[in-house]
Amino acid sequence: QYKFRDLTIEELKNVSKTYPNFTFSMNTYTFKDGSQKDLVNFSGTILVKYGNSYNIPIHLWILDSHPFAPPICFLKPTVNMGISVGKHVDAHGRIYLPYLQNWSHPKSTVVGLIKEMIAKFEEELPLYSLSSSDAARQSELLSYIAKITEGETDMKSKSKIGGSKNEGCFNKITVVGAGDLGIACVLAVAAKGAADKVVLLDLSEGAAKGGTMDLEIFALPNVEISKDFSASADSKVVVLTVNSLGNAQTYLDVIQSNVDLFRGIIPAISHYSQNTVLLVASHPVEIMTYVSWKLSAFPKSRVIGVGANLDTERFQYILTNLLKAQVLAKDAWIIGEHGEDKVPSWTSCNSVANQMEAMAARNSREKVANRAMEILKGKGQRSWSVGLSVADLTDSILKDKRKVHSVSTLAKGCCNINSEVFLSLPCILGTDGVIEMVKLEEDPLVQEKLQSSAGSIHDLQQQLKL
Repeated sequence: QYKFRDLTIEELKNVSKTYPNFTFSMNTYTFKDGSQKDLVNFSGTILVKYGNSYNIPIHLWILDSHPFAPPICFLKPTVNMGISVGKHVDAHGRIYLPYLQNWSHPKSTVVGLIKEMIAKFEEELPLYSLSSSDAARQSELLSYIAKITEGETDMKSKSKIGGSKNEGCFNKITVVGAGDLGIACVLAVAAKGAADKVVLLDLSEGAAKGGTMDLEIFALPNVEISKDFSASADSKVVVLTVNSLGNAQTYLDVIQSNVDLFRGIIPAISHYSQNTVLLVASHPVEIMTYVSWKLSAFPKSRVIGVGANLDTERFQYILTNLLKAQVLAKDAWIIGEHGEDKVPSWTSCNSVANQMEAMAARNSREKVANRAMEILKGKGQRSWSVGLSVADLTDSILKDKRKVHSVSTLAKGCCNINSEVFLSLPCILGTDGVIEMVKLEEDPLVQEKLQSSAGSIHDLQQQLKL
């Protein structure tokens, strides 16, 4: 059941070699939402020097998306040990470290994690000795912790009796990335009112700053800010807005930097929300949607990019309101590659009596489309406008509207494209993502442009290290 079995086994061998006292087993782990999974886990003691030397008992669980997602870590105190709640340990013994927050394969390893754990515990000892009277109360806490970490929770039975808002109709959206685009998406989605809860997953280091701090100050209802991937659990839609801010020199380096960033995000997100729809707004959107699809192992229908949805909505608006071509606007779409290489297309044409009338109708339509495209060129894409587009897409998904949007989807098999690339095409969206691709009118010039875009995107993808 482990997606990267060989990598996981190799790493656990290194752990066993470095810390021979650890014992390994396969047990059931219960997550916050009550779901359960059989996971490899190990426990043992680590030597910590805090004046004297102390053997600190720990218990680590290896997720099935390891090594692309960090382990879940707990203290495992005995009945005569109390937990010292601090910045690295909570009241239930859950361990939080910068190393876990910044986990990124292959740089991050379990051995490296344990070394940081030792270093942090030598700064702030996580356990203390209890008196005999306190030990009895401690045993109750340990029993509770055991229920969380060993699959003995009664959360499922409670949800059957009382019902949980997380079940059924509860619509939760997670936005990954607290930059301008991420915050714009949170505000737009919240304003749209389709989601019962919006989680902003802030992966930046340090304290909240800028817009994130303002969101905390003004406390929007139903908006939660978190740095913990587990806060995204059971999201119906996860919006990815993160972009690497590294010092890459070439365009390929920039993309690879984003890929490296996603390698530490997608497996963790897909672990906590296994039935979610991934909506990618990171750049370049076609390639990052492909990367998300590969890293998540989700079906193609549940991994889509924002693509040309915003351009299409603008294009249709221009045709209807500025050029008074309302009939044309209903069937007009911007498709293909996001940016300069986007192309207008149509899903139907007016029925005409003969070939000459058809030619005249096509020429007239192309003239109007060219004018609309010229107007469209002057419209930049600010964070807030992309945020509105994201809210539009999530609304269609959450409400199962079966509305047609031009989004980045797997284009293999369309327009004689044989490679696994994502391009914007008109798709019907519902709760499971892409329900159906809408057939485009056959146009040799459009097909040629799509094939050209597919070729250049595929060439870039071949140079990336996934």
